[in-house]
Amino acid sequence: MQKTELKTAEKVPISIDARKMLIRKDCELIHLTLKPGEILEKHSNPFDVAFYVLAGAGELEVGDETAAIGADTVIEVAAGEMRGWKNSGTVDLRVLVVKLL
Repeated sequence: MQKTELKTAEKVPISIDARKMLIRKDCELIHLTLKPGEILEKHSNPFDVAFYVLAGAGELEVGDETAAIGADTVIEVAAGEMRGWKNSGTVDLRVLVVKLL
């Protein structure tokens, strides 16, 4: 059994708090925390992802679309699509990113 705790997980070198919860050849789980008002700028990745919103509320921009997203919601985004998050709420936005490799 392998255990990773959020508070001690390796940080991803980006502008928000992002932690590597699980890194394997076939799967990656990254935990994002955006403070109220924080933004993860639009970017693309060469793999599909699924975002699972754990807590809070935010806006997800994918391509030219923007949607309000709340807790207990999953969103799929295809490889190559530009995507970015904004915490539009008053509490931390916590998102689990599942990289579909």
